Amino acid sequence: MHKNLKPIGKYIVVKNIDEEIKTESGLILSGEDANQLRYKRAVVQKSGTDVLVINEGDEIYYDKGRSFTMIINDIQCTVITENDVVVVL
Repeated sequence: MHKNLKPIGKYIVVKNIDEEIKTESGLILSGEDANQLRYKRAVVQKSGTDVLVINEGDEIYYDKGRSFTMIINDIQCTVITENDVVVVL
């Protein structure tokens, strides 16, 4: 992560967490199956200047359909807005 990276406004930079999902019946979903789910788990890397409740280091679930990916100096960053966050763990 870039030390000088500073999201503006309500934007949040996150790092996705690859999770192994186990169903109630005990089936383990593959990474590809997990990608079919609407919500994705991530760790907040940097919060924007107007984000009040979500802090760096928080684990969250967000609506992945509303995210976008940027590559800055060969590092992949996922960017969302505060409104895209559905759960803070």
